[in-house]
Amino acid sequence: MNAPYPDRTRRWLITGSAMLAATMVAVDTTIANVALPHIQSTMSASQEQIIWVLTSYLIASAIATPLSGWLASRFGRKRVMVISVAGFTLASLLCAMANDLPTLVLARTIQGAAGAGLVPLSQATLLDINPPENQAKAMAIYGLGSMLGPLVGPTLGGWLTDTYSWRWVFFINLPFGILAGLGMATFLSETRDVRPPRFDMFGFAALSIALASFQLMLDRGQQLDWFDATEVRIWAALLLVCVYLTAVQMFTRKDSFINPQMFADRNFAVGCLISCTIGVVSFATIPILTVMMQSLLGYTALSTGMIGAPRAIGTLLSMILVTRLIGRIDTKILLVTGLALTGICQYMYAGIDLSVDAHTLLIDGLVQGIGSGLIFVPLSTIVFSTLSGNLRNQGAAMYALTRNIGASLGISLLQRQLTQQQAVAQSHLTEAVRPDSPVLQWQMPDFNLGSNTAIAQMAGLVERQATMLAYISVYQLLAAISFIMLPAIFLMRSPRRASPPAVMAME
Repeated sequence: MNAPYPDRTRRWLITGSAMLAATMVAVDTTIANVALPHIQSTMSASQEQIIWVLTSYLIASAIATPLSGWLASRFGRKRVMVISVAGFTLASLLCAMANDLPTLVLARTIQGAAGAGLVPLSQATLLDINPPENQAKAMAIYGLGSMLGPLVGPTLGGWLTDTYSWRWVFFINLPFGILAGLGMATFLSETRDVRPPRFDMFGFAALSIALASFQLMLDRGQQLDWFDATEVRIWAALLLVCVYLTAVQMFTRKDSFINPQMFADRNFAVGCLISCTIGVVSFATIPILTVMMQSLLGYTALSTGMIGAPRAIGTLLSMILVTRLIGRIDTKILLVTGLALTGICQYMYAGIDLSVDAHTLLIDGLVQGIGSGLIFVPLSTIVFSTLSGNLRNQGAAMYALTRNIGASLGISLLQRQLTQQQAVAQSHLTEAVRPDSPVLQWQMPDFNLGSNTAIAQMAGLVERQATMLAYISVYQLLAAISFIMLPAIFLMRSPRRASPPAVMAME
């Protein structure tokens, strides 16, 4: 090719194909959650067995995400992406047709492994096909798919399950997967590193076991009361050992699986830390909010999705605004504003109670969406502005991995916080339900402690109030995390201009 970038028409066709694939994968991280009870009934599975439908996908995705960077450098990004889309689409078909749990878990494992590289490699593709002045817009488009996907997933999954069946949660991937695969195969040029790194089997094995142990520790910990269980302690010990071995291998082997040069770049290292935090405060809050609105406030799946719509609208609007502001305003100012808005939004959620109306939740969601949109594009821009072009494939994979780790860790930690605070609040509230309580006599003068019906009603009221107090404590924690991370932004260097694309060999 004579020109360093594709022409405008071809660039948009590549962008559409890449984002269709990335969005499909992002949606699938949450779309199956609401269908689990229906799948459990069809498969006659226990609660402990059905959770493997989610766990198998997450473990396979975590392991394959860092591997995708090496595969793209070694075999070519186009080839890896086309094969990944084909594998993901075929696995979706197998999931939809599965009639027993082992087949479904196997298909979900293939689906997670095949789709893992599509999100980071799509990001790397958009960075490479756009000139520096268009890269902020490219990251905004990329952000729409990767951030809106998890928001849309639960609502879409609930509608498909209620209207058709849980199998359509997977069938819906087929047309989009075929279109994305054909588009990339037709319009995307092959790129690969001139001197791809050798494969570090030991480093990959150590990292894979560490990621699998981490996910199993989080998933099983919620079921087995965490470190009181021997199994959870075993996973934790295995995680620590493999993290140590991965670190030693990374700094002592010349061609290690994780290139330490990435983390020598201050913007990339700090950006990954912030990305992990965003996984907690932005992505892990989605299932928490969904469960709160449906189980505690009584909203249907469709109503929950409608109330979440302003969050998606806010994200879209702020991303459009950011593309016009980058280059005119210091990138760090945009990041600080976005993270501060995220913290303010969590404090707004912490101020609600059981009588909260939909209008308040709509406003809170809009603020959260605006904050998230102000973070994603500037953070992606500043992280990759100083990273060497030959590290872009692996850097994009590692950057996506940190966000996924943050989301997984956040969900488990927030669920633990919710459970503990609910027990504490329920204990305190129950202590106040006694005949000599002046508050009880004032609020409920006709309450009869000798009536079993009245006691049952009071128990339900206490449980709901305790649960609401627990959610408030979770939102307060998320707000504190958001504000604590603000100083880290000032450790990064603002880019003068977006970095040029990597120098690759074109086939």
